[in-house]
Amino acid sequence: MPEHLDSITLFYRFGSALLLGMLVGLQREYASKRSSDERRELFAGTRTYALFAVLGCTAALISTVANAPLVVPAVLLVMGVIIAISYRHSVSRGHLGMTSEVAAFITLFAGALCMWGELRFAAALAVTTTVLLALKLHTRSLASRLTDEDVRATLTFAVLTLVILPVLPRHGFGPAPFDVLVPHKIWLMVVLISGLSFCGYVMIQVIGPQRGVTLTGLLGGLASSTAVTLSFAARSHTAEGLARPFALAILLAWTMMFVRVLVEVTIINRPLLAQLALPLGAATAVSLVYCAYLYFSAAQDTSPDTEEFENPFELAPALGFGALYMLILLVANSARLYFGDAGLYASSIAAGLADVDAITLSMAHLSRAPDGLAADSAARAIVLAAAANTLVKAGIVLSTGAPALKRVIWPGLVASLGIALGVVFVL
Repeated sequence: MPEHLDSITLFYRFGSALLLGMLVGLQREYASKRSSDERRELFAGTRTYALFAVLGCTAALISTVANAPLVVPAVLLVMGVIIAISYRHSVSRGHLGMTSEVAAFITLFAGALCMWGELRFAAALAVTTTVLLALKLHTRSLASRLTDEDVRATLTFAVLTLVILPVLPRHGFGPAPFDVLVPHKIWLMVVLISGLSFCGYVMIQVIGPQRGVTLTGLLGGLASSTAVTLSFAARSHTAEGLARPFALAILLAWTMMFVRVLVEVTIINRPLLAQLALPLGAATAVSLVYCAYLYFSAAQDTSPDTEEFENPFELAPALGFGALYMLILLVANSARLYFGDAGLYASSIAAGLADVDAITLSMAHLSRAPDGLAADSAARAIVLAAAANTLVKAGIVLSTGAPALKRVIWPGLVASLGIALGVVFVL
């Protein structure tokens, strides 16, 4: 036994390998029992996958004790031959998939990592593998819903993120206020916002918005809260009996906008989160309380039909957001330098009328520098922009929604915005 390993540590690492192997094996055995193809034989079950992990752990131990680094590759080679023979047998029976075989190799590696003390990485590897194996039906459903535009937009997003972003200049050009225009940081913000919207779009495609108004509002708010507002406000005229469910979906979408702001600030400038957590957190909590009231008071059999959301990442909108972010960054920095907080707040309200993400990222960026914007001023500017953006969507409801929808939605609107503005400017 290696000098740095006592018996307790050794048993702990072998036990961890055993449990991780059983986790993967349980999923494979469960999936086999639910499979519609009863003719297909199970490649390996719970016990076999557990043995794979223990074998990997044992091989790593022997390699360490005997100072023989070739032991693990030799075990992998032998297991590879055995798995290849099993796979050839499956192919001869008309089964071409090799997901279980690949999972066996990963389980073997996870066991070896446990022996080498990389328990966190081994656990992450095994759990991620199990999740991917369990998502088979969801990934197939997502693939069946993809369109040519989805694939093209996704590939464009990947190219602009992984190819273009790394080569952009990382310094500003010109004197103040133009020094804040750093191409790499500007495009990084574009990638961040497009990524958040894209994640919401993928969730909609995987889970589906047809499961009720609650899910529609939450996921729709991730993709586009304005789209949710326009859709349900227009439909409220033909289904006035669904005023409460429609108001619930709209308010949830608006609440997700507050959550998006908090996530963006956390990623870009975490210290600023301390200034925003109370006003936006309070607004979110108040809005959710009113949403809970609407949910439990609405009829449970009045779910609206499926909503359609387009892929949020296209090249033209992404470039448009980049230009808007760059303009707001320049205007906000100029207003701060020449007009102080009053000019900053005015520009924030104007920017929030069009897009709250751009002004949020701008304020988070400007307040990062030691001699930059004060955190409390940045927080007030962001809350004002969020309030202005919410008022625009409220205007959509008041101008296009049915009277019943207007009566139901205004208490939640007034309470959430009143709390946010009151906390950030009074406390």
